[in-house]
Amino acid sequence: MSSGMFRAATQGTRALRSAASAPTIRTMLSSTTSRNARAVLQRTLRPTLTASFHTTPLRFSSEAGSNPMKETPVITSENITVGGKTYLSDNFTNVTPTILEKTTRQLHLIPKHPIAIIKDLIASVFPGFQHYDTFSPVVTTKENFDDLCFSDDHPGRAVTDTYYLNEKVMLRTHTSAHQLKVMTESDKILVTADVYRRDEIDASHYPVFHQMEGAQLFDAKTAVDDIRKDIAQSTSAASGSIHTTDTTLITPENPKQDCHDEAAMLATADHLKHSLNMMVRKLFSHEKDLQVRWIDAQFPFTSPSWEMEILYQGKWLEVLGCGVIRQDILNNAGKPNKIGWAFGLGLERLALVLFGIPDIRLFWSKDERFLRQFEPGTIQKFKPFSKYPACIKDISFWSNDQFHENNFCEIVRDIAGDIAEDVQLIDEFTHPKTKKRSMCYRINYRSMDRNVTNDEINVLQEKLREEVVNRMKVELR
Repeated sequence: MSSGMFRAATQGTRALRSAASAPTIRTMLSSTTSRNARAVLQRTLRPTLTASFHTTPLRFSSEAGSNPMKETPVITSENITVGGKTYLSDNFTNVTPTILEKTTRQLHLIPKHPIAIIKDLIASVFPGFQHYDTFSPVVTTKENFDDLCFSDDHPGRAVTDTYYLNEKVMLRTHTSAHQLKVMTESDKILVTADVYRRDEIDASHYPVFHQMEGAQLFDAKTAVDDIRKDIAQSTSAASGSIHTTDTTLITPENPKQDCHDEAAMLATADHLKHSLNMMVRKLFSHEKDLQVRWIDAQFPFTSPSWEMEILYQGKWLEVLGCGVIRQDILNNAGKPNKIGWAFGLGLERLALVLFGIPDIRLFWSKDERFLRQFEPGTIQKFKPFSKYPACIKDISFWSNDQFHENNFCEIVRDIAGDIAEDVQLIDEFTHPKTKKRSMCYRINYRSMDRNVTNDEINVLQEKLREEVVNRMKVELR
């Protein structure tokens, strides 16, 4: 139903880009992985991943309180304790101390944080919606994948993409993991949460980001009349101009579901687009003549489906994915007589643009020079407080068949944390005789709040060289 389905904005951490560039919405169906290949991958990666664990408990400092997610995560070689619950480790375990520490932060619950400000502004456009924003990020694979009809060999299940506590328990990769629970409780829902995906390292990617999804259901028999009245009321209360271009069509590639009455489906689609037009009008209130266009799309759990783009500072930018909820999902939630819409978006992608924040790592900063710039309910441009010099280091090695860039980036994060600003593959070639593949990565080290010394970075780089050999079994050059 949601941003998970739409992978909209996904790697929510992905930079907003021109619509003319490579598409930013990914449905997680962009590649395939056989079940046998996935099993081999799990076994192959286990030596790489276990290096993140310790024989004695590793504890992090965090705030105490009634919120279990503020409790200190504990990792041992045998188990993981997070959110006050303990889980046994196994061959799937790949979550790292660096990532578990992030589960205590809950940026979307800090009122003056840009993520929370965007969340609250969006929620204000949907009065009467039940808003869920305190779910634990620890979910079962059933909730995250099986309940949403992900195939066994879906690439989103791979240990190179997802953080596992064990084979059956993981850190959610999308807010849709809570779909069945919330849809059984209400017909108007919003869900906001931190989500976790193994990813590359640069100014617009981060392994933790925040998604927000929404859904509204209608009685299928009275949907047309109910929607007409609701749109009329909300239109009369709307303010500000918005220019929309909508050339989308219902086609075999983006079809109406056979079980849906055409009039009810079209009314639901109209209500969805109207609601989201009002939402972006609220967010981009500083744009005098906001231009929006709707694009046909395909997502696993909505049909028909669309993407929304806005013209911002001369570029068409993708904002979200949405569509009419597949009826089998509603049936599974005990709502067979309902029809409804859903949308999903990444909060970081909106906050980067609206607040003018240049680096996604800043969202995780505890520096008061960052945090004190913002106030609830207000979007104001970020004022840079410093730009410390970078320290650039390269690492070259002969790769192997099991190498995966996400695993390499995970090692960089474990060693350097947020000092690692950017990791790029700058050279790659295959030896003509041995057929061995050489790779050279450039790592840009830069702190957001202090100078780093060359000596300090040399220590990190040497540790990285050791760990890459130990955990990835590559040969340094």
